[in-house]
Amino acid sequence: MNAFTGQGAVVTGAGHGIGAALATALAAAGARVVVNDLDADAAREVAESVGGVAVPGDAATEEGVADLVAAARHALGTIDLYCANAGVGPSGGPDADPKVWELCWDVNVLAHVRASRLLLPDWLERGRGRFLSTVSAAGMLTMLGSAPYSVTKHAALAYAEWLSATYRHRGIKVHALCPQGVRTRMLDSTGEAGKVLLTPTAIEPAQVAEAALDAMAADRFLILPHPEVADYYAARATTPDRWLDGMSRLQQAIDSREESA
Repeated sequence: MNAFTGQGAVVTGAGHGIGAALATALAAAGARVVVNDLDADAAREVAESVGGVAVPGDAATEEGVADLVAAARHALGTIDLYCANAGVGPSGGPDADPKVWELCWDVNVLAHVRASRLLLPDWLERGRGRFLSTVSAAGMLTMLGSAPYSVTKHAALAYAEWLSATYRHRGIKVHALCPQGVRTRMLDSTGEAGKVLLTPTAIEPAQVAEAALDAMAADRFLILPHPEVADYYAARATTPDRWLDGMSRLQQAIDSREESA
């Protein structure tokens, strides 16, 4: 028996990419899985493939999160693990449309807040529960070309840290999953920035899921499928100007590629 046998797990954004890989890996490890995605057909397809239950819908809005949690409890009895995996990564800077910023806050941050608000009372009463936040290495570093994504992923990491610091002594396990490039549809949409920063070291979603399950089984907070991110994070913290100079050079390389395209 492993840490996930018989556990009731919810995975948002599980119709594709990392979410689908998490659902698949959890089911293979013996968990009972609820598959959530805005893409109803994709959610049903993944759920059928893993022997889980599809609950399509919006995992970001107040109403959508409430409906998902209620449906998952009905299907599973109890929710032992909630994977807040759904995310959006539009491009843009301060000029991005306010609606783009609002969407990023809703999906990348407030979805986690809204889910934990509903999950924590039961978990605290039982003295156990597990919350996985798919953050991205952008939450530890930055993502050139997308201020909304970078800012909200930093906030997602901050919220996961806060949850862990506040509730870990009461049996709540929190994990921040921070991969760099992953071969998904989101990577395909990142343009030249993605080609420079992410594509060269991109890994498969299944590798991310494997790292996530290993880290959760060991109760590790920070999950780095790309181990080199730890070195980048340390450089950012200890030599910030040098790190920013390096990021600026990467931005210049991106600019040059875009100009020559």
